[in-house]
Amino acid sequence: MEIKHGQVWWSELNTRDAEKASAFYAKLMGWTPYVSAMADIERPAQPGEPSYTTMMQGETPICGVFDLALLEGMENVPAHWMTYIAVDDVDASCKQIKELGGCVIREGFDVAKVGRIAIVQDPTGAVFGIGKPVARPDCPEAA
Repeated sequence: MEIKHGQVWWSELNTRDAEKASAFYAKLMGWTPYVSAMADIERPAQPGEPSYTTMMQGETPICGVFDLALLEGMENVPAHWMTYIAVDDVDASCKQIKELGGCVIREGFDVAKVGRIAIVQDPTGAVFGIGKPVARPDCPEAA
């Protein structure tokens, strides 16, 4: 499925207890957690290795679960859901967000095998992510 500029691309639960949250949503929604290595999301995480959980519905990725403890400076940030919206160009969109009265919380950065993302805020204070997905050989239309 092609992801176009302006479409919701990904949703992610940011929490300090990814295992507990994953178990909750697995029971509530029937999703299956897949725990991958943060360094390479295409392989399972080894015990003690920083990880990322993708909640699956059959073969379809539904959303992610991220452990806030992996990032410095997030100690006072409560658990929350983060929505990522697809853009054609992350850096150009960050510039436009500033011009429109928004704020760029974290400038664009690359996530291996995922894409380029940034964390931003609209003029009303709502925080969201923007991203440009990478092209994947198994899903070339997502570029």
